[in-house]
Amino acid sequence: MRILVTGGTGLLGCWLLKVFLESGHDVYATYHVKSPLYLNNVQWVRLDLEDFDNIVKALKNVKPHVVVHTAAYTEVDGCEANKDRAYKVNYLATKAIAEVSRDIDATLIYISTDYVFNGEKGNYSEDDIPNPINFYGLTKLLGEVAVESIIPRERYLIMRVSGLYGYSPTGKRNFGLVALEKLLRGEEVTAFYDQWLSPTYVPFLARVIAGTVNRGITGILHVAGERMSRYEFALKLANIVGRSPSLVKPGSLNEARLKARRPRDSSLNTEKARKLGLTIPPLEYALKDFVNTYMEAVRGV
Repeated sequence: MRILVTGGTGLLGCWLLKVFLESGHDVYATYHVKSPLYLNNVQWVRLDLEDFDNIVKALKNVKPHVVVHTAAYTEVDGCEANKDRAYKVNYLATKAIAEVSRDIDATLIYISTDYVFNGEKGNYSEDDIPNPINFYGLTKLLGEVAVESIIPRERYLIMRVSGLYGYSPTGKRNFGLVALEKLLRGEEVTAFYDQWLSPTYVPFLARVIAGTVNRGITGILHVAGERMSRYEFALKLANIVGRSPSLVKPGSLNEARLKARRPRDSSLNTEKARKLGLTIPPLEYALKDFVNTYMEAVRGV
């Protein structure tokens, strides 16, 4: 198939490209500012998510069978401070991509977030009603609504994910990577003990997404790791790399001075994905692969 991945230089995007190439697909990917210098077999397309004419032209030129829309404005506090940009990038651009995908008969996979929920109960299933408490979550939910209202159900998949972490060859930062680098340097890591989520290792998530493409799975699906606090995650990572747990310091979400509110417990119920055979491997296995991948990259293997 001809597959277009938006956000090809992002953490999830770069791993998706690798998986799709290994599967023998004809792979296209978008970038925004600077053309990437890696993965020569990928055909790169410049895309500005705030230029809707550019979106239409880019997708119609490629004419993909499948669009995997990973690109987004994901900085939670940034979305709160720059609501106009967040609205354009996360909602209006998604709406435009959905409209073109419909017009060219492409299947659209939209990567959404656990932040569409308010975090009051946790373990959210696909049937729970979203109720975001920050502007980032609101704009991602609006993107979901656009996809559902524009594209026939048999041609879209809304996949909600949580707490993405992993090594990125493009240098994209994330909590897991920052924590790993600090621990390896023997530095302290502060992590919230009172915020729960479902940390998800991106290379494994990319394989699950590829599986949904091959099997034509549609609708709404939660794919994520197991529920834990950020503090618990950091402790487990410290154990994997052989560092003292004393390096991991508990912090409080309630006491943090963040511009945007965060859900207290946005963990995702993945029972539906499990029944479909689409699950993320256990955390210990994921963390070992994460550390090994990082060390190989650092050594230039």
